[in-house]
Amino acid sequence: MRKFAFLMAAALSAAPYLQAETHILTLKQAVARALTQNPEVVMARLDEAKAALGVRLAASPFTPHLGVGTGLAYTNGFPLSIEGAAPAVFQARGNEYLFNKPQSYAIAQARESVRGAGFASGEKSDEIAYRVASLYIDADRAGRLADSARKQVESLEKVLETARTRVEEGRELAVTAQEANVNLLRARQRLITLQSDREFASRSLAVTLGYGAADLVTPAEEDRAAPAIPENEEAAIQTALSTSKELKRLESNYSAKGLEIKGDKAKRLPKIDLVAQYALLTKYNHYQEYFSTFSRNNGELGASIEVPVFIGSGARAEIEQAENDRQHIHAEVEVARNKIMLDIHQSYQDIHKTDIARELAQADLDLARSQLSVILAQMSEGRASLRQVEEARFNEDEKWIAFYDAQFNAERARLNVLRQTGELMTALR
Repeated sequence: MRKFAFLMAAALSAAPYLQAETHILTLKQAVARALTQNPEVVMARLDEAKAALGVRLAASPFTPHLGVGTGLAYTNGFPLSIEGAAPAVFQARGNEYLFNKPQSYAIAQARESVRGAGFASGEKSDEIAYRVASLYIDADRAGRLADSARKQVESLEKVLETARTRVEEGRELAVTAQEANVNLLRARQRLITLQSDREFASRSLAVTLGYGAADLVTPAEEDRAAPAIPENEEAAIQTALSTSKELKRLESNYSAKGLEIKGDKAKRLPKIDLVAQYALLTKYNHYQEYFSTFSRNNGELGASIEVPVFIGSGARAEIEQAENDRQHIHAEVEVARNKIMLDIHQSYQDIHKTDIARELAQADLDLARSQLSVILAQMSEGRASLRQVEEARFNEDEKWIAFYDAQFNAERARLNVLRQTGELMTALR
């Protein structure tokens, strides 16, 4: 029986690996799934929900609290009190805050914390969306480069075969075959590296989307248009500063800290609580022997007023500590603003460089394709060999690799600008 249980446990633990799947998704589908299934996004939303519950917790003292019980006890002599109340068959106590300024500020601070948690949740969603887009581009790029590298290997295999034949026929030196073999091995090494990169990117993307670590996410075949970005750097900076969830979160934290300071200062103010209680007494506790009048039903309703006279040095220390935290947050806001402006400036520089690189790669690819067409025409006329054709194809595949690199770098640079301006989610939905 134990052996069977062990085998079942082992089978269940291995099940996720046995059931690994490959998921083919578009970029928009990948982002949509990440926003609902990514663990970090889920945790951020749980933190937001927890902050919302904190408001209810802070407001709880301002709602009536009622407790019932009994204080039955054997009495010998004068009826002593139990926890400040006379022995009773049935007791009920209720209380509620009527005026408590520190607690009121605590409620306002909790509400501001909910607002800040919402910005933090949105900030995490933007971060995950950009991470998914980056991993998606990496997987797509690695897949396309691996396909080009595979074609290169096929071309170089033909070149090596031709070189060996010509060496055997005495029309080429042996070093020619050796050179072709080295080129083939180098191409195979690059192919293996690219295939490994593609698998790792696909697995990383799967984990980010909430799939198992053994699953793969393969980019779907689609024509992705270049995402639209603000017309110029100045417009992007203004948009980023006005929509930045990071800045809004820090500003919310700054406001919450200000409410905390007000709450600490309000500890010097009076506090008023509503108090009510009822007790059903029994005549068997000798009350009649010590009191001239006796009533079994007893109740009171009133207010408890507390006026702080001396609250100690700790309150002042709490205020100064909160003020220091507030100044720290203010400095964080300035750092974040400068970082946004600097990052956007650098991103537009990257866009300019990647656009030039893509234009060059496109022209270089067109040239390689034209050269291949010329060599194919010469081959049909008997003026070019198969080796020259395969070498031209190898060169074309090299240009394709460079073109893919330039194209994906340009796309990534534009997505980075959209992330900074807060428009990434709109563009990827």
